Amino acid sequence: MSSGRYDLDGYTVQIELPVQWGDMDAFEHVNNVHYFRFFESSRMAYFERIGFTTTMETLKIGPILGETSCKYRFPLTYPDAITIGARTVTYTETELHMEYLIWSREKADAAAIGKGRIVCFDFAQGARSKFPPGLIDGVRSVDPMAALKGASQ
Repeated sequence: MSSGRYDLDGYTVQIELPVQWGDMDAFEHVNNVHYFRFFESSRMAYFERIGFTTTMETLKIGPILGETSCKYRFPLTYPDAITIGARTVTYTETELHMEYLIWSREKADAAAIGKGRIVCFDFAQGARSKFPPGLIDGVRSVDPMAALKGASQ
């Protein structure tokens, strides 16, 4: 799906969700907090795909959200269905830098775009950690265009 400037096809993990009546607020549009929940849902689907949820269970090493942002392009309303895309753009040995896009089926356009900085965290040690072996391979497999931050292209 593309609207010229925004192209959902570049997002390697996508999920679909309905806009719920209860997502709307008194101003008759989806409340801003739901956009971050939509990002979270796509991020978790991404983590499942690269195997990050398994490392949480077995090694007690997993992701924490270090920073996030959202650019709202137009308000979502009920009824609508959305596709939320997630991808990793750059990474380091301890962080993923992700982008998200929320696509409105009703408007055939991107309702919002977002960013997230995900930090790898060792829950047993209570500190930042390097990614477990193989996890970056999972990122590269799902997002072959993702680049090691600071590396020459």
